[in-house]
Amino acid sequence: MALVSDAGTPAVSDPGARLVSAAIRAGVEVTVVPGPNAAVSALVVSGMATDRFSFEGFLPRRGADRRRRLAGLAADRRTVLLHETAPRLAATLAELAQACGADRKVAVARELTKLHEEVWRGRLGQAAAEFSARPVMGEIVVVLEGAPAPAGPDDDEVRLALSDRRSAGDTLRDAASAVSADLEVSRRRVYELGLSLWNTSG
Repeated sequence: MALVSDAGTPAVSDPGARLVSAAIRAGVEVTVVPGPNAAVSALVVSGMATDRFSFEGFLPRRGADRRRRLAGLAADRRTVLLHETAPRLAATLAELAQACGADRKVAVARELTKLHEEVWRGRLGQAAAEFSARPVMGEIVVVLEGAPAPAGPDDDEVRLALSDRRSAGDTLRDAASAVSADLEVSRRRVYELGLSLWNTSG
């Protein structure tokens, strides 16, 4: 089966990304025809989110610049595309696992659209072990899953903030707007949690 588009690269900010992901989960081999560059081709076959992504090129070789970039990648919620050389691949994957956590998803795409094409998908910890145990050659793109969304406050924290606002004399509407902005949670959720406080207190 072929996925084609008359409006740009299929699966980049496109519903085709869901088809690619589903095919991978079903064990179907997914490959890509030659495209504009290796990074975009790797993104398309990675099975990861394509709606927001960042191309980082090659990481700095060493030192503080490299540590800062790794820390930035660990926090980036977009899918990240990196180029890497074969001799440095295993070390980079190990550093990414340390910075991002061993469970972060990753795809290592090598020699795309060529005879020895390989797309390895798994977790960073697994990738570091896999590629330290065998030699690789060719052009390599690492596709790194974006950082998970930060955990928000639980309901008890929201209710406590609402209680403080109520004690200060706020209306439910004003309190919900303020707490929503302060805690970065949806106003609807805050309002619904506040209803019980205002109703039971008169």
